[in-house]
Amino acid sequence: MPKPVNVSDETFEEEVLQSDIPVLVDFWAAWCGPCRMIAPILEEIAEEKSKALKVAKVNVDENMRVAMQLGISSIPTLILYKNGQPVERIIGAQPKQRLLQQIEKHLS
Repeated sequence: MPKPVNVSDETFEEEVLQSDIPVLVDFWAAWCGPCRMIAPILEEIAEEKSKALKVAKVNVDENMRVAMQLGISSIPTLILYKNGQPVERIIGAQPKQRLLQQIEKHLS
């Protein structure tokens, strides 16, 4: 049962930028209510799309370097990477259907 992968400043390049499949990165923090709201949705997406998509989570309180480099100023922020490049940025908690609409167009 695929689950979101915890990614750190040290593992970001390997887990996200060098991934063979698209990676949806969730920038979150433990104190963030909207982040907690979308966490179960991201777990569902990780399981349902496991063949075509990796879901990764970056705790911005513990991994500030990557968050600062990418200009993450509000959370949750989701960035979809394809071939190591950001192709979609989603800011704020979204319903599952809207997330899937924004993600699936990049999964072909």
